[in-house]
Amino acid sequence: MPKISIVILNWNGRKYLEKFLPTVVKYSLDTAEVIVADNASSDDSVDYLKKNFTDIRIIQNNSNGGFAKGYNDALAQVEADYYILLNSDVEVTENWITPVIELMESNKNIASCQPKILSYHEPEKFEYAGAGGGFLDKYGYPFCRGRLFQTIEKDTGQFDDSIEIFWASGACMFIRADLFHNSGGLDNDFFAHMEEIDLCWRLKNEGYKIMYCPQSVVYHVGGGTLPKSSSRKTYFNFRNNSLLLYKNLPSKKLYKILIARLFLDGIAAFKFLLEGGWKDFYAVFRAHISFYKNFYKTRNKRKKLKQNQVSEIYNSNIAVDYFIRKIKHFSDLDHLKFSK
Repeated sequence: MPKISIVILNWNGRKYLEKFLPTVVKYSLDTAEVIVADNASSDDSVDYLKKNFTDIRIIQNNSNGGFAKGYNDALAQVEADYYILLNSDVEVTENWITPVIELMESNKNIASCQPKILSYHEPEKFEYAGAGGGFLDKYGYPFCRGRLFQTIEKDTGQFDDSIEIFWASGACMFIRADLFHNSGGLDNDFFAHMEEIDLCWRLKNEGYKIMYCPQSVVYHVGGGTLPKSSSRKTYFNFRNNSLLLYKNLPSKKLYKILIARLFLDGIAAFKFLLEGGWKDFYAVFRAHISFYKNFYKTRNKRKKLKQNQVSEIYNSNIAVDYFIRKIKHFSDLDHLKFSK
């Protein structure tokens, strides 16, 4: 059995550690090391862990650098064959590790994999952050099998096949440790949101596969750090999506797609404003300013990366399909439009 390390990044999340860590320990310690990496919490998370979980390892980061830097700092101190990046608000189930590791061991070209992610509060439904595996459309909009924008499907077994996907959710991401480090890890400049998509895209550009394994099931609360309604979340999503596209799109598509996406962002911003969401409107504006300010820094990153035509991109506009054509379920999309 390869060496597996589960790393839970915590920031002021004692309530989640108290609720979900016992199950992680119960269903994992026989096959994996359990580590909590604390991102300079100001609550009593670390004291709680030291008193109640003597069989896990605690890593204390010096500052809260967000999801990306927090994991990079912690994983630099962890030696393993596989990392499992696990959110603190995830409930795991019995035998959740073995099916994924067996799948990845069966093909050395699989770099990363995610389980089926269901909602903790509505367990009959998929969960927003990952669901049945992540995809991107041609303009960089992320979506999942089981989740298009705010429409969440019930799990009726419709996505019980193990398939190649575009991105694995950072809520529960299995990844080969050597590839994580060789690829440069997560991009610190993302801080939070979409950094796992960027990492998966970079791995795909190197020729590796990202997979979905439904034989493993976890339940995710979601929105534990930033709720979906947060304007700060809006800022990170729009800013990081621009960074994501600029870093990874092939040259012949780069400016055509990027300019179109920035225009679409403008439409979204005014939609926020018309709906009374002036904070979200301003968040989109700030996101664009940040992208322009960091343009040359991002260009230098791009120059060091491969940009290839990769598979599992939906060659259409998922926003048009959802909002205008009223397609609300993944199965109703035109699957001939997925690149192979």
